[in-house]
Amino acid sequence: MQMNGLFSKWRVVFVLSFTLAALLYIYTSYVKLALREPQPLTTRPPTVERGSIVDRNGKPLAVQTNFYHFGVTPRNMRPSVIQAFAQDVGPVIDMRPAEISSKIIQNKNSSFIYIRKKLTQGEYAELSELLQKEHYDSFSRFDRIPGRIYPEDSLASQLIGYMGDDGKGLSGIEYSQQEVLSPLPTDNFESEIHGDNIYLTIDANLQYRLEKIAQETMERTQAENMMLVASNAKTGEILSYISLPASNLNKYTNATIEETIDRPAMSAYEPGSVFKIFTASACIDTGVLDADTVFLCDGVYERTTNLGETIRITCLDHHGWVGVRGALEYSCNDGFAQMSDLLDTETFLSYVHKFGFGERTGVELPAEATGSVKNPTDKYWSARTKPTMAIGQELSVTALQMIQAASALANGGVIVKPTFIHKITNKDNNDTYVHQVTYGERVLKKTTADYILSCMQTTAEKGTGTRARIGDITIGVKTGTAQMADMVNGGYSDTDFLSNCIAIFPVESPEIILYIVIEKAKGETYAGRIVAPVIAEAADEIIDHMGMTRPTASSVEHSGTISITQNAPIRIKDTVPDFTGRPKRDLIPLLDLAGINFVIQGEGWVVSQNPPAGTPVTEGMTIELTLE
Repeated sequence: MQMNGLFSKWRVVFVLSFTLAALLYIYTSYVKLALREPQPLTTRPPTVERGSIVDRNGKPLAVQTNFYHFGVTPRNMRPSVIQAFAQDVGPVIDMRPAEISSKIIQNKNSSFIYIRKKLTQGEYAELSELLQKEHYDSFSRFDRIPGRIYPEDSLASQLIGYMGDDGKGLSGIEYSQQEVLSPLPTDNFESEIHGDNIYLTIDANLQYRLEKIAQETMERTQAENMMLVASNAKTGEILSYISLPASNLNKYTNATIEETIDRPAMSAYEPGSVFKIFTASACIDTGVLDADTVFLCDGVYERTTNLGETIRITCLDHHGWVGVRGALEYSCNDGFAQMSDLLDTETFLSYVHKFGFGERTGVELPAEATGSVKNPTDKYWSARTKPTMAIGQELSVTALQMIQAASALANGGVIVKPTFIHKITNKDNNDTYVHQVTYGERVLKKTTADYILSCMQTTAEKGTGTRARIGDITIGVKTGTAQMADMVNGGYSDTDFLSNCIAIFPVESPEIILYIVIEKAKGETYAGRIVAPVIAEAADEIIDHMGMTRPTASSVEHSGTISITQNAPIRIKDTVPDFTGRPKRDLIPLLDLAGINFVIQGEGWVVSQNPPAGTPVTEGMTIELTLE
């Protein structure tokens, strides 16, 4: 039989060959798939609930929340809708309608653009309702992102730090404790991961009061910046930590560089005469002099080395014959330069390092500075260096180092390491870490520490620190005013000064170490006049806040029986209740409610709320409460 042209022999052979090849390929692929080990199912990554940062009493300072990025698909929007959309949406998200419409028109062919990022829960709820009502939801969408609310705004902002949009800490405790607050997923499958909660050592109420004092001081002295650190002398726990100017953490992206600098940890500077308490400690402890050793101050320390180098250090006055107590009382440069001559360089530097200068304290903060301590092999070491270091120049320190070094004086000669973490708890509020006092090495004999403290008390009673006296509580202080480096012309500036003062109280049984630094004040710069009074004011606040016994405190007789009427617990059901008049303690249990976010601002009692009472409760809504 003869085949027609359509079914020629070669065509049939080609089709059959192609079909067999295709079948063979399919069969081979199937066999490979059948023999391959089963692949694990792709699982959805677990959600991470970031832990909170609270003060030592549990007051929220950084809490988890959700923000929403809002955007549209421009190519799905009819030109006639754009203007109406912009007019309706603008007031809700606080944007000008013209700005919204312009952004959409410029990207008219785009598949998606963001209109505004980080909407709050309240803005999201209002906008979502509007979009559905006006039928704008067909071309718009929300992206939910994890966020952070800082209820106290700028309070202790450099310590708390800030979390970025990617859920990672960028500074402060938020950065250094990232893995504690937001642990990485493990091999064990979990749908939710809960970070631990960090209880800081600071007391938010005390921090607020001391920040108010510091802010008033900044305004009064017209200073460029200021530091205040208060610690528990026995435990090393930092009770207050202030660096001004400070940023509002809820508006961190708008902060200036100056507002973000963590000065007590990161800024190193020459402390000036405050350092003399450590020089005196070294001299007394080694026995090169005692309480009866005296020096003649004629207003200037001057000597010429055997190499012909002349050293000249001026004093504030002609103090005559002074011992250690008198030299500290008058802050005598001449006396301390002469003391340094009695102590060999190696021994002097060993004490400087034992106090912790020249190395980090190891606190739970990033980017802590080491400061600088010269040694005889340094290029710029000279015969002048040791006597100059003895009065607090030619070395640099941090405020945290000063607090740590002073702890040796407050604890009978033993260093106590500073810390910012009081404890850590898990999601069930069980402790996973509780701070234990960490002692460093013994730096001084107890007799030395006690003697230097008594000299500091004399300085407060009749020396350069008299304005730091608090009357009914014994206090030991040392002031210092240091010329700052001239960063343009070199050497020291004639106009820029760093004024600082350290205090330890009560002297007979130290509980608190308080250190304040004021930088580049205008007008008066002498620390005894502008810092010592602030020490007294801040110390008074600390004493009253901590309930320390004051001999002059008034007392009354009482039966001992106190009747307290308890407010009924707040219940949230279908509608938002009326919170006005409620004290803050009634609101704390609400922070644990699932599905509702609370933003609490201020102290005292609720004076206003948003949304108002009677508003229907919705999942994920935010309730803002203002207290005064």
